[in-house]
Amino acid sequence: MSAQILDVARKYSLYSGTVICSLGIVGNTINILVFTQLKPFRNNRYAFYLTVESISNIFYLLFSLTIYILISIYGNDGTGSSLIWCKLRYTIAQTFVLITFTMICCTAADEYFSTNYLYNIGYLCTLKLSRYLTFVFICIWITHSIIQTFFYNIVPSLGCAIANDVYLRYATYFTYPVLTGLLPIVISLLCSLFAYQNVRRIVRRQIPVARRRLDRQITVMCFMRVIAFICLAAPYCCYRIYAVNNPVSRSEPLEFANRQLVHVIFASLASLNFGVN
Repeated sequence: MSAQILDVARKYSLYSGTVICSLGIVGNTINILVFTQLKPFRNNRYAFYLTVESISNIFYLLFSLTIYILISIYGNDGTGSSLIWCKLRYTIAQTFVLITFTMICCTAADEYFSTNYLYNIGYLCTLKLSRYLTFVFICIWITHSIIQTFFYNIVPSLGCAIANDVYLRYATYFTYPVLTGLLPIVISLLCSLFAYQNVRRIVRRQIPVARRRLDRQITVMCFMRVIAFICLAAPYCCYRIYAVNNPVSRSEPLEFANRQLVHVIFASLASLNFGVN
């Protein structure tokens, strides 16, 4: 029974992952071309953040596609047999996840500030500042993920897992629920809601019609992206918190197989986050 469940999980992961990654790579590539080539989006901070997000998404999807290829060839992702790959697999994935989530938050926050009725606040946001913040955040997340490599190890009964109790608590109570969960969700949701309220006030301000229409379109795009982000990120985040605190040994084949099936379902939903923007 457990072998059948694992086979279903493997096939579901392979087929759904391949489709999501392929379509996501194409979609993100189109986004990059649109936001870098079309005149209305040139030197636009919103377009800059979305371009960086799309680049991060492409790298994440390419990396995920590599995982799916390994699973299709060897039946697993290889993290249980290679210590270096065990460390790199989660480090690389987490880096791109944090960069993408940060860009979503920056997009929503920038849209709020740029549509704010207080002109001084809007003038504080410049393309130069956006580039600087993006560079700083990318450096922070790369450093954060590199530090993580020291705490992953191959545990005989569990496979590739966090082997340090202190870092396990850090991942449980901060990384998964805060950095990749509650914090980006709250920031992006609040900023997008405030931006929507700001756009409604734009009607009463002396702003050219073309600019007003563009602000409305960008705000709607931002709001829809945030809604998709919340719906797709929250389930996997909750699952990861549970899975990290309740690991299942391979010596329990049925429970392990069920956990793998649940994991690939939630992971496929999370992967959509990198292909729907």
